[in-house]
Amino acid sequence: MLTDTLALALSFFAMKFADLPATDKKTFGFYRLEILAALVNGVTLVVISFYILYEAYQRILHPEPVAGPLMLAVAVIGLIANIFGALFLAKHHETSLNIRGAFLHIIGDAVSSVAVIIGGIVIYYTGWYLVDPLLSILIAIGIMIGSYGLLTESVNILLESAPAHIDVAAVAKDIEQLDGVREAYHIHVWTITSGVYALSAHVVIDDRPVSGSRVLLDAIRQRLADRFKILHSTIQLECARCELTGSCSLPVDIKSSR
Repeated sequence: MLTDTLALALSFFAMKFADLPATDKKTFGFYRLEILAALVNGVTLVVISFYILYEAYQRILHPEPVAGPLMLAVAVIGLIANIFGALFLAKHHETSLNIRGAFLHIIGDAVSSVAVIIGGIVIYYTGWYLVDPLLSILIAIGIMIGSYGLLTESVNILLESAPAHIDVAAVAKDIEQLDGVREAYHIHVWTITSGVYALSAHVVIDDRPVSGSRVLLDAIRQRLADRFKILHSTIQLECARCELTGSCSLPVDIKSSR
């Protein structure tokens, strides 16, 4: 319950600070604080799981008596508290990686409480103390499995990987379907924070007045928003392919399929 409280506090402060306006130094604002909080929560879950495994191993080697009734009472109280916490976060855990981290803490504790209740009943009626470390091992494995997705997604965002639902090659093809577009290349897509996606790209277009280019640029941005939920895009319009690839882009090249 202490780790749950700390996880919720961390998530709360991360969300509050993430709303701070952008500055000259932090031009994207403080959105990434939510991702850092999710990463910290994920790492904490893994550390706690390994500690539980260690303690369970020690209990298997050196079994100790367990107070079944007290164990049962504490587990029931913990389960009730975790159910209320889970219901509070359930509506939002899919929209924010940060909230998902706190949600996983609570779900992990709720499952643990159920397992402890079962263990308390078994110990009370049979006196089989080995059930305590065995259930602890199952709990630790379950928490690690649940935290794996949180950790990988957090790391992918911090590494500025393309979002899982966006195929960069498909983005290039989609842009190239617009009238007046010849080619889209050097496309980079990344996640700023949960649900906020950004893109930069070079787009070769037919020669036209600047006023006409603006109309085409708006059409590209609208297509990115409608089909890929990319609301922040930086498009470099060109009449010929840029050959300064070493100085203006990272070594990623999504070439035209035409």
